[in-house]
Amino acid sequence: MATTLITNIGELVTNDPQADDPLGTIEQAALVVEGSTVAWVGSASDAPAADEMVDAGGRAVIPGFVDSHSHLVFAGDRAAEFAARMTGTPYAAGGIRTTVAATRAATDEQLTAHVARLVAEMRRQGTTTVEIKSGYGLTVHDEARSLAVARQFTEETTYLGAHVVPAGTTPEEYVELVTGPMLEAARPHARWVDVFCERGAFDAAQARAVLVAGAEAGLRGRLHANQLTYGEGVRLAAELGLAAVDHCTFLSDADVDALRDSATIATLLPGVEFSTKQPYPDARRLIDAGVRVALASDCNPGSCFTSSMPLCIALAVREMGMSPAEAVHAATYRGAEALDREDVGALVPGRRADLVLLDAPSHVHLAYRPGVPLVLGTWIAGRPL
Repeated sequence: MATTLITNIGELVTNDPQADDPLGTIEQAALVVEGSTVAWVGSASDAPAADEMVDAGGRAVIPGFVDSHSHLVFAGDRAAEFAARMTGTPYAAGGIRTTVAATRAATDEQLTAHVARLVAEMRRQGTTTVEIKSGYGLTVHDEARSLAVARQFTEETTYLGAHVVPAGTTPEEYVELVTGPMLEAARPHARWVDVFCERGAFDAAQARAVLVAGAEAGLRGRLHANQLTYGEGVRLAAELGLAAVDHCTFLSDADVDALRDSATIATLLPGVEFSTKQPYPDARRLIDAGVRVALASDCNPGSCFTSSMPLCIALAVREMGMSPAEAVHAATYRGAEALDREDVGALVPGRRADLVLLDAPSHVHLAYRPGVPLVLGTWIAGRPL
């Protein structure tokens, strides 16, 4: 099997869990890719021979970003809604219904082309693993086809039939649909089940019903919770042992304790607060309490239309109390944990060779130089894009 040596790496972020620091950094480093996986990492002076060589020119190499929360299957545009928020209109969950109408009217080909554009945009910014949710169809047919579209681009597909209650039905009737015929149609195309547990969407009892039904159908659970106000969602996620609970903006001490004592990842989405003018989550409070924290983009047409993980890192450092190292770790290693993945998120022997070459000497520049396109190259499974 062909091997490639990437050498003259100024700073290599490995995320090696056995290292003394969370990033497992190696200075003046090298890395060997064999086929699709990492075969060796270490000092450049000790690097073995390989069939090909790539000179990193003293630049930094980090693991590819793992974006564990996105909503890419949609049609239409909500720029007017964003402009209204910037001039004082508060954010509310009801805007989702605007996208639902446009998505239902779009063809499969239009939806597929749109997802392809967004995924390519993510790749250019260093994202190598992405989770994609449904949730803008809200009918049996449209939820299933949304997941089928998403499955063309990732294995990490999430059934979010319980996004909001569509017009013309009651919450009780809709939950019955989501846990019955819609779940049956979605199951072949999904790995995960999710619920928007929030004011204006679904309460904790309804969320529990959807998550339990999803688990019985073989889907692993995750949850949107505590984005707009305090509520029971975070504690529900911890109680059910979900892989991740996302947003976590409004947290009581009991919420933080529940996360600390569970295996559930708290996934923070700073692009949302940037786009809605809401308070940012307190990452420092969570990390200091011993909670595992991931970062993701929440790329969607309403509350956060950014696909940039570097922007999320910069916002987390500037607005949420994270160090640059913590933010990069959260956008890579913790993102992989939020997807129950042990093959991505780190550059250690045996993991998939998903890596990013930065046009910068260290990972710190992702926060130090916000808005600058620092991703010089992206490799997925050992192959440069």
